[in-house]
Amino acid sequence: MNRLFLAVLALVLGVTTMTRASDFYSFEVPDLNGVTLNFESFKGKAVLVVNVASRCGFTPQYDALQKLYEENKDDGLVILGVPSNDFMQELKTDDDIAAFCRANYGVTFPMTTKLKVRRLPVHPLYRFLKSSNPEVTNKVSWNFNKYLVNKEGKVVAHFGSRVRPDSAELVSAIKTELELK
Repeated sequence: MNRLFLAVLALVLGVTTMTRASDFYSFEVPDLNGVTLNFESFKGKAVLVVNVASRCGFTPQYDALQKLYEENKDDGLVILGVPSNDFMQELKTDDDIAAFCRANYGVTFPMTTKLKVRRLPVHPLYRFLKSSNPEVTNKVSWNFNKYLVNKEGKVVAHFGSRVRPDSAELVSAIKTELELK
């Protein structure tokens, strides 16, 4: 096949060097300020990855996410917000998203640039999250789906949008991961 066709096909399918990520810690993604978030820095921590949106019925979950982060960050919890416009409810620019999150919810946890979490081309991070552990992962059905990654970089749980960050189910799963050595 011709090289141009293959390059276009790879772009459409979202095939990049990140598709070869062997584990969670191999990812690097720009944050809302354009600074690279190197997931290597998350080693030894539990990470809750949440696809977020600014104009969604679940957007008030930012409050509980921020509180959860503040209460547990010193124990090794990272909450990673991943803005996405896959459901047509996110602001246009990273600057607008950052300003909205700071002004309305006081968000201090790390947030990536906007990524595709369901629509093609799905970002490699979300392909990894959805396929790395078939026993616990599920498709992203809407904004505010949550993936819990343990201290070894393995996806150990998936929670849908309706599971609030302060729910007993989610808090218990996080506490269990934080207590494991």
